[in-house]
Amino acid sequence: MTHSSKTDPPLILICNDDGIDAPGILSLAAGLDGLGEIIIVAPAHEQSAVGHSITIRDPVRARPWPFRVPSGAVKAFSVSGTPADCVKLAIDKLLQRTPAVVVSGINQGPNAAVNVIYSGTVSAATEATILGIPAVSFSFCRWRGGDFEGSARIARKIVKQVLARGLPHGVLLNVNIPDLSYEAIRGISITRQAKSKWEESFSERMDPFDQPYYWLSGTFVNMDSGENTDLAAIDNGFVSVTPIQHDLTAHGAIEGLEKWTWDDSVADEPESDEAVSEGDLPSEAILDKAVPNKATHEEKDHQTKLVKS
Repeated sequence: MTHSSKTDPPLILICNDDGIDAPGILSLAAGLDGLGEIIIVAPAHEQSAVGHSITIRDPVRARPWPFRVPSGAVKAFSVSGTPADCVKLAIDKLLQRTPAVVVSGINQGPNAAVNVIYSGTVSAATEATILGIPAVSFSFCRWRGGDFEGSARIARKIVKQVLARGLPHGVLLNVNIPDLSYEAIRGISITRQAKSKWEESFSERMDPFDQPYYWLSGTFVNMDSGENTDLAAIDNGFVSVTPIQHDLTAHGAIEGLEKWTWDDSVADEPESDEAVSEGDLPSEAILDKAVPNKATHEEKDHQTKLVKS
């Protein structure tokens, strides 16, 4: 692979986790048409909630795929693997030069708060940052249907900025777009990831051969009443732009943990007042309040997708 010259148009690699024929990726590619050379490398089938998984036990296959944007046909590949596989394979084998940016989406459903951990959409962009390439993931905050046209216009606006300004090394932008018309969106807000969780349970069922199987379901709970969160921005009609990174180190916990001793006898000693306190832990470990989510995603088919990514 070669690096682009100054005369080459920027190369834009587009991926997703909903599959190469999903309406979100069709709208995204159309929305970015004209910003550079577009190439699509996306999963052959839906890969929601696969997170950052990669394929190591089976071969990964890539097939040329018909794909059009308003200006005409673009090169596209349908890949048998995961979103992260798509980015890895594209960079290593399918592309002739390094992309200026990797854009993932537009996902059907939000990828805010804890959902970024499960999201294949976000993981495709994360893989790009691991490889040293600027990346953006886009999600439309509606679980089914809807018009992606407004989201595509937002995507174009943000990708233009990334192409012009770049991003810090290892940082991607996770963008969540509210389920509103383009005209009704109140603006773009820079946010942090909200603290949240899923309250989950498995229902046990029996198959026709009297063998048990289990089906996961759950309700999303917002645990964060603080300001500037991705969830708050979306609820208030703003596009949420959250800078995130793959470094998962809890830097705030290091100093407290350095006070620990690793002598086996510590297990026999009474707990001291010098144990790790809340002040030694990262803010993510301190949940001051549990704020019920205003509405559960009842329309979401949670039987097939624990977290739509």
